Amino acid sequence: MPSVTPAVAPGPGSATSDDAPSRPRVLSVAGTDPTGGAGIQADLKAFCAHGAYGMAVTTALVAQNTHGVRSVHVPGPGFLREQLDAVSDDVHVDAVKIGMVADAANGRTIAAWLDALVAERARTGAPRPWVVLDPVMVATSGHRLLDEGAEDAVRDLATRADVVTPNLPELGVLSRRPAATTWDDALAQAAAYARASGAGVLLKGGHLTGGASPDALVVPVADDVRVTTFDAERVDTPHTHGTGCSLSAALAALRPRRASWEDAARDAKAWLTGALRAGAALRVGSGRGPVDHLHAVATPVGV
Repeated sequence: MPSVTPAVAPGPGSATSDDAPSRPRVLSVAGTDPTGGAGIQADLKAFCAHGAYGMAVTTALVAQNTHGVRSVHVPGPGFLREQLDAVSDDVHVDAVKIGMVADAANGRTIAAWLDALVAERARTGAPRPWVVLDPVMVATSGHRLLDEGAEDAVRDLATRADVVTPNLPELGVLSRRPAATTWDDALAQAAAYARASGAGVLLKGGHLTGGASPDALVVPVADDVRVTTFDAERVDTPHTHGTGCSLSAALAALRPRRASWEDAARDAKAWLTGALRAGAALRVGSGRGPVDHLHAVATPVGV
């Protein structure tokens, strides 16, 4: 498992005082998965696996399992804001992972809360939180999960994020372009979007074919981008439920204790590769099962 030694150089979201917390305090803002493989349930497991203290605010209650989504209930933006304020009024949040927004009103509510939180941190001189956005917009099947208004709200949220973690169809939606079908085209699309939005893009190659499954962090720098590629062999497994949620959550949990996004992304990808390899042994569900978030820290049954 990647080390969780604090980074030497602190940044936004890093505590520096003598009473610094023993763990980063990381908030998931996302939907639910009652079978535990995706959404806030997966995020909390990923936070725990990386030594972070996890918190969760619910955007939507989702009836789903390893075969798919059955229905979605959205409590509404008023209750969402009450949850967000209840956390940030009391707890210093070091990092935020945003997942399923559900609708345009929720997206606007999260954006307004982030703006207020950043303004308050600036007023008090406290570091702002690191922000990772997993733009849940397109299902693995290719089905669009959001209407046009909600997609615009997610695009607006992306301008407030440090890093966005779209799959290739979602990157296409964010960019208002067809989904890339080759790695080179995906890199070009990610670079164009990073320059336009100001957010880094963790580009994921899982939707492509072949024996390799590279990821790349594409970060805007002045008028150009910096690209760091993380190579890995493709894990041949159907147990991929919640991989996007889990990777983005790991990234958010790691960043407060890493010197750069590149370091955090490298460790998050290595962890997810192990989680994918261990997923089948969980025997969870009869469909596309989840990854094993605790593969590096939990003792298997019978050992």
